[in-house]
Amino acid sequence: MKITFLFLACISLAMGQKAKDWQTIFNGKNLDGWDIKISGHDVNDNYKNTFKVQNGMLKVSYEQYDTFDNKYGHLYYKTPFSHYVLTYEYRFTGNQTPGGASWNVRNSGVMFHSQSATSLSFDQDFPVSLEMQLLGGLGKGVRHTANLCTPGTYVYINNTVRMEHCIDSQSKTFDGDQWVKAKLVVLGDSIVHQIINGDTVLTYQKPKIGEGTTKNFDWKKWGLSDDAAKFWESQNGSALKEGFIALQAESHPIDFKEIQLLNLKGCMNKKAKNYKAYFVESDEQLCKF
Repeated sequence: MKITFLFLACISLAMGQKAKDWQTIFNGKNLDGWDIKISGHDVNDNYKNTFKVQNGMLKVSYEQYDTFDNKYGHLYYKTPFSHYVLTYEYRFTGNQTPGGASWNVRNSGVMFHSQSATSLSFDQDFPVSLEMQLLGGLGKGVRHTANLCTPGTYVYINNTVRMEHCIDSQSKTFDGDQWVKAKLVVLGDSIVHQIINGDTVLTYQKPKIGEGTTKNFDWKKWGLSDDAAKFWESQNGSALKEGFIALQAESHPIDFKEIQLLNLKGCMNKKAKNYKAYFVESDEQLCKF
């Protein structure tokens, strides 16, 4: 993986020299630029103020809930991306909301290469996507974070197809309410790196739509409509090249801050005014002369 390490070194250098090129996709003031979709509710119905902004943080909050009632939710950034670096900080706080599943204690995630908020079925719990699963320690031993979960998708690791719904990372365990720094390096449908506090804890390749074979897989198990299930069935085996970024609400309170993105797709023509040396994927339509 020598090329991978060289690439990461180049990105690190680019981050230090090109700070102005980073997009702050959460402004710390409000939810402008984001769409809400909670299972059983219309797009942008922020049920019981699940997503809110406070003290510069984007908070997944259950203060107004009596019980979770399977209100799985996601907050989607407005723009899809294919090649990028995403950085953010997160922390779990307090106790799980009553009614949440036992496996959702200190459990959340960042979905990416996701379908849009507006394309989800009304009762759909999770988008078809890749998930950088975030887990907090429970004070009972090892519990990795930055794992990979794959709702309606699958990946390869070292040229071997991996069909598990979730694949463990090699991260440390983070107990308590401490802030953790996370980073995603996403290169279209070629390779993804998941990084925690500067350590690369999981790498995988060739993300695809489906479950390898869908003969024994029910697309409707997450609440997809009949038409949506047929659509995703028809896409089985297709490369997952791009999509939306979404923050997950899964019954345990979590805070996010410092959410920034460096787009690695752009004009690669050196004669253009907006050429950037760190771009790795060309989009000549963006060139300005």
